[in-house]
Amino acid sequence: MKGKGSKAWLWVGLLFNLGLLGYFKYAGFFLDNCNALFGTHWNVGRIILPLGISFYTFQQIAYLVDAYRREVPLCSFPKYLLFVTFFPQLVAGPIVHYKDMIPQFGAQRTVAWDSMYRGLWVFAFGLFKKVVLADTLAPYVDKCWSNVDQLQFLGAWMTVLGYTLQLYFDFSGYADMAIGSGLIFGIRLPENFNSPYQALDIQDFWRRWHMTLSAWLKNYVYIPLGGSRCPLPRTCINLFLTFLIGGIWHGANWTFVIWGTLHGLAIVIHRLWHKTNHRLNAFAAWLLTFTFVNFAWIFFRAPSLKGAWMMIRKAFGIGPNVSTLVLPVIKNPVQFGTYIVLFSIIALLFRNTSRSSRRFYEHPHLLKSFFFILFVVGISYWGSYHKSSEFLYWNF
Repeated sequence: MKGKGSKAWLWVGLLFNLGLLGYFKYAGFFLDNCNALFGTHWNVGRIILPLGISFYTFQQIAYLVDAYRREVPLCSFPKYLLFVTFFPQLVAGPIVHYKDMIPQFGAQRTVAWDSMYRGLWVFAFGLFKKVVLADTLAPYVDKCWSNVDQLQFLGAWMTVLGYTLQLYFDFSGYADMAIGSGLIFGIRLPENFNSPYQALDIQDFWRRWHMTLSAWLKNYVYIPLGGSRCPLPRTCINLFLTFLIGGIWHGANWTFVIWGTLHGLAIVIHRLWHKTNHRLNAFAAWLLTFTFVNFAWIFFRAPSLKGAWMMIRKAFGIGPNVSTLVLPVIKNPVQFGTYIVLFSIIALLFRNTSRSSRRFYEHPHLLKSFFFILFVVGISYWGSYHKSSEFLYWNF
């Protein structure tokens, strides 16, 4: 039975974890808005955000709730630390659960060579996404976002699409490297991406993008709010609040609030549309979904609401000089456009990493070892000619 004492401890644990997250991530944002609203001058000083705090906070909350529901046994402190601090996914996911991880740690095992080979290939694919794809786009995207006022119609849309691809390859590349690192040690981490830009509706997108976050929000926010067991109006409110909370979780900025709001509204509209039993053809459904996701990423990337509005004005032809298709910000826009086309083909037509890596893994050992070495050398050679950048989700 779940007694009053256990519920009290649950709330203590939740408030402790959320309090730490709130202080480190949102205290400055909250005080800045209070100062702007009331004319005060409160200041908490410079707060250094602990690396990956958003991710391991969610893992700890999931453990507390699962333990309260008696879905996992109480554990020793060393096991709990092992679960929370397992290094591959510590700073940017995937978000894991105690019941999935601890049995793997506790199993008696020798070196799992098959798992190690598979892990090396998955890691290499993630490295390819980061070094060859994301880091190649990063200088162009950063340069354009730093000079939004100089962009015009074509340049704005190239910048938006460039960031859409950069974010996907950067984040999914980290997830692949985390999953690959886990497999090297014989530990299976959950998949986090499944070709999300191939989605045919916004619900399908969130089943493919950051899958462990979507599952966390569903199990620990949406269902406790009532889920879909409520009447339709309340279900829509539950959906909206879930995505709004997801937006706020991503960062202490009004841009993330709007990003979460947009996705909350989109998922509600999708739910209502689904009730009408009308369907779009596959291409129209994909185009609508992909266009919306691109538009919403503007708020995700913009440093401020002013910057987001400036990019929207440029992309939708609001303001002077909108008829010119010149891209004056970067030296070689043709090269930037070529990368966008080629990398879009990879994102839109190719299978996800687990399926793609399986083809290489199925070759004989000598042949796949040769392919692996050639693949890694090629990545290293490419990376030596391009500036590397930090993972984007390390900021969360």
